[in-house]
Amino acid sequence: MKYIDKIKTASLKEDALILAIESSCDETAGSVIKGGREILSSVIMSSMTEHIPFGGVVPEIASRMHTTAISLTVEKAVKDAGITLNDLDAIAVTFGSGLIGALLVGVSYAKALAFSLGIPLIPVNHVRGHVSAGYLTDKALKPPFICLLASGGHTAIIDVKDYVDFEVLGGTLDDAAGEAFDKVARVLGLSYPGGPNVERLAREGENNIELPVMLKGKSGYDFSYSGLKTAVINYVHTKEQKGEYYNKADIACSFQSSALDVLIKKALQAVKERGYKVLSIGGGVSANGYLRENLIKECEKSGVKLVLPEKKLCTDNASMIGAEGYIQYLRKNFADIDLNANAFIDITATR
Repeated sequence: MKYIDKIKTASLKEDALILAIESSCDETAGSVIKGGREILSSVIMSSMTEHIPFGGVVPEIASRMHTTAISLTVEKAVKDAGITLNDLDAIAVTFGSGLIGALLVGVSYAKALAFSLGIPLIPVNHVRGHVSAGYLTDKALKPPFICLLASGGHTAIIDVKDYVDFEVLGGTLDDAAGEAFDKVARVLGLSYPGGPNVERLAREGENNIELPVMLKGKSGYDFSYSGLKTAVINYVHTKEQKGEYYNKADIACSFQSSALDVLIKKALQAVKERGYKVLSIGGGVSANGYLRENLIKECEKSGVKLVLPEKKLCTDNASMIGAEGYIQYLRKNFADIDLNANAFIDITATR
């Protein structure tokens, strides 16, 4: 019997133990999730320090670091969960989107392990994983709800109609929010990763620099960060060319407000227009303190329940992959050992 035919006959368990593997960028992560919502272990090994000298993630370095870390990560995740490999019911792995070389490390490892154990292999969409972080935060959370996704590669407002039925109401037309933070950080002379460093500097400044309003006069849920990013770069360069003083903290504060206030406004607008009562957030940018503090305030004013994942569940991690993997496990969305990595997949796609 072929592997795929065998695993399709596997009986499903409500409290299934799923080993999740995440390697889409510069974090090698492993986690064991029970029943889709209980985190038994979570291990993250980051290669971030290796990329700092280059001002961003270098794909080749990330891939090499994954090959070094993945076995150690998985072994520790299983040990920390207090189980053995033979206790696992399935393995979930990020197969896209992300850096192709980095993804291939995780996918290859997961395929070999699943095949050797004779258990299902579950392909997981990384972006859907960020949405599923909400289920780990609020175990009573269920669709429908609105999810504000903001990360280094994606910015979107998603109508989560059902566990597997998503509708993207709007997204970025150019740069993602996280990309804009990184580029502004670079022009301000801040090191990688840009987001946390801009946030720290912004706390020392004031929102007193006029910056362009995103998509002024246009309705809907789309975003555009290219013009805002360029305006900051031009402001700094103009000041430098004229030999005039400028306050970096004020620039960081003004940029952060312009970049994030619109996310809050449009997310709450979507909740209201769809007639929902819950807003969840996900993605690395959702770890930003300014965004979190102001979302809490505005949701309280609007009577909207906010599902706010811990910061460690906002950045790339394997626990969210396990939560999404459980959803796909119940659908028997299993992959054969010819599963391949995919650098670009649609936000709403499951395969």
